Amino acid sequence: MDPVYLFIVAFALAAMWGVAGLHKLAAFAVFAATLDDYRVVPQRLVRLVAGFVVAIELIIALCLTVPGTRSAALTAGAVLLSIYAAAMAINLVRGRRHIDCGCMGPAGRQTLSGWLITRNLIIALLAVASTGSVTDRALIWLDLVTIGAGVAVLALAYASANHLIANAPELARLRQNA
Repeated sequence: MDPVYLFIVAFALAAMWGVAGLHKLAAFAVFAATLDDYRVVPQRLVRLVAGFVVAIELIIALCLTVPGTRSAALTAGAVLLSIYAAAMAINLVRGRRHIDCGCMGPAGRQTLSGWLITRNLIIALLAVASTGSVTDRALIWLDLVTIGAGVAVLALAYASANHLIANAPELARLRQNA
């Protein structure tokens, strides 16, 4: 795999995990309440698990920027996204679509849907696909421009997908009323 591809994926995912962890840390009580609402963690352990989740997200973000820990961080991120997808699926099966996924931080409410599960699994697959061996070559200035642009494009695609998923119920309602 070309190192440019790896840098784009790793830095985009580092940004995603870093922002996610900082949102949860900044509004820890809100995040703990969201986690409690999933009803997959015993209530007496919610704050402890919430702290663990925040720490893991921030550690993954940091480790994605360090060459020696990048592969392990990609794998850990894929596992964590899969756990999130499983928790969402459990609640969808329970008929609990109304709860906030916790994906957009305290500023944006986003209810559970199959699209969120799909998004998480696609990102997890992207992370796993990026753990392969990397071609050893020197980067040139154009590679750095490509990495910056690639990270920006992935960040915009992620934000756009989140907003489309968050607004899907309202769009469906508008279609029915049209």
